[in-house]
Amino acid sequence: MNVVILAAGMGKRMHSALPKVLHLLAGKALLAHVIDAARTLAPGKLCVIYGHGGAAVLHMLEKGNAGQSLVVDAALQEPQLGTGHAVMQALPVLDESVPTLILYGDVPLTTAASLQRLVETAGSDKLGILTVAQAEPFGLGRIVRENGNIVRIVEEKDASEAERMIGEINSGIMVVPTPQLKKWLAALSNDNAQSEYYLTDIVAQAVADGVPVVSAQPDAQWEVAGVNSKVQLAQLERIYQANVANALLEQGVSLLDPARIDVRGELICGRDVTIDVGCVFEGRVELGDGVCIGAHNVIINACIMAGAKIKPFCHIEGAVVGTASIIGPYARLRAGTELAEDVHIGNFVEIKNSQIAAHSKANHLAYVGDATVGSRVNIGAGTITCNYDGANKFRTVIEDDAFIGSDSQLIAPVTVGKGATLGAGTTLSKDAPAGKLTITRAKQTTIDGWQRPAKAKR
Repeated sequence: MNVVILAAGMGKRMHSALPKVLHLLAGKALLAHVIDAARTLAPGKLCVIYGHGGAAVLHMLEKGNAGQSLVVDAALQEPQLGTGHAVMQALPVLDESVPTLILYGDVPLTTAASLQRLVETAGSDKLGILTVAQAEPFGLGRIVRENGNIVRIVEEKDASEAERMIGEINSGIMVVPTPQLKKWLAALSNDNAQSEYYLTDIVAQAVADGVPVVSAQPDAQWEVAGVNSKVQLAQLERIYQANVANALLEQGVSLLDPARIDVRGELICGRDVTIDVGCVFEGRVELGDGVCIGAHNVIINACIMAGAKIKPFCHIEGAVVGTASIIGPYARLRAGTELAEDVHIGNFVEIKNSQIAAHSKANHLAYVGDATVGSRVNIGAGTITCNYDGANKFRTVIEDDAFIGSDSQLIAPVTVGKGATLGAGTTLSKDAPAGKLTITRAKQTTIDGWQRPAKAKR
């Protein structure tokens, strides 16, 4: 099978410099959703027709082709003279021995199951159309039938009053035998209200040539909904997220409010997972058995292991949170963070590119960056690992059972030995020996007779 995706439109109603098909739905470009659905059908050829914002579209396709066995081709439509003209641009790359599936880059939610149903209905010798019955079909092409058979498609602007009463609409998605597609496209005329070459006009040609025209229907109307404005984009976003939420609920995940979760990637959940309101998951996120995610967390490309608890208002990205650990509230775990079992990271603590072993704690107001922290370490409030000298980064090592007093600065590269204690207020620039107290605090002094400055009278 060939797949052609039409993605050349400007999208004026989006009021954006970004090409319409590159606007994001669930964190992924509209066009990327369509390409991913097409790939599930294992096509032999996949061609995207681009036009407005061509450089940006080509850049997205180049990134998407990385690591893929099937490379997406691209063909420029310039000028844009209608859907039929768009498909013409793909003809040089199509394999005539298999049918061609035509999709749209601004229709992102069509499921692979519905597309497969259409492909099977059309077979190799019929023209198949994905159609939907709608109560309010205004602005959409109507399916005209005679004795139950599809005979043509008429666009809204060209339809008669009787034809505008038809509720069955054309989604635009169709499967066409490729040799006939080439023939019919060559015969298209632009004698219509838009002076464009309509792809839908090939239906009448198929009927005239005796090629059966058949239809299949998607499981839901929203599968064929297109995006022409930010309003429609927002509506499809909520439909997508509602579908994700329902799937999670069916898997046994407890969502305190299914209407207040956003998944912009892949969320994998174990048993007895609970997710509070307002959480955002991006990239690939794994939540182990019994994980509890508090309200308003942002979690990106992370693994939260069994029994961990993420309190509200945390930001976790590129991190691993160990079993039974407790994070937050208001904590930030940055890329390269790896926490072992039963680690406590409290409010306003930031961890970056650091490994923290089991049962260690940094409960408040600390920065731990480029550090290796052992087991049962206590990091006091206000502690900072000073890992950057303005040009290079260095590593801090804190060994098992160390105690770091509040308001300490550890100037890397430096090692705090096993069981060592740093007194509060210590600025450590040399290794602290194991099992001993190290302190750099200045001697306290009281000055007699000192007067606090007073404001001058005016």
